[in-house]
Amino acid sequence: MKQVGETLDLSFEVKVVRGAGAAPEVMRFGDLVTGPTVVSVYMRNNTGSCDKQNAALVADLAAIRERGYAVIAVSRDTAGSHERYATKLGIDYSLVSDPEDLFGQAADAIVEKKMYGRTFTGPLRSAWVLDGTGKVLAVIDKVDAKAHGAQVLSALDGI
Repeated sequence: MKQVGETLDLSFEVKVVRGAGAAPEVMRFGDLVTGPTVVSVYMRNNTGSCDKQNAALVADLAAIRERGYAVIAVSRDTAGSHERYATKLGIDYSLVSDPEDLFGQAADAIVEKKMYGRTFTGPLRSAWVLDGTGKVLAVIDKVDAKAHGAQVLSALDGI
């Protein structure tokens, strides 16, 4: 896993939905990171913990923005799923469709997971605080879904 002070290679292309009502766009991930940014990684839209994680970000979004940070959430979901999800939860930040786990690879945060007796690999549920160049300023490697917004604010206060 990349550490504070290291820079992520964000040159890969993704599909992005920039909030409720926005149409998907294809762009380089690095073009989304134009300044201080929080990147929150979750597995799937419309699942209990992931919904709580995003709802907590929505609840604390104003405070995160007041500190000068943009928010991006990344999952394996399709851009079409993200369009519906942004509207459902009132999400006003970018949702990135990353079915190939390119962000997780860039962060060196692909881990082995187990669910229902099945073992597979996937991105670590985590949050990454980046500067405008992709340099890691902080990492939350154990996301508390219900308190994720507060976790992010705490990390930002520690920078």
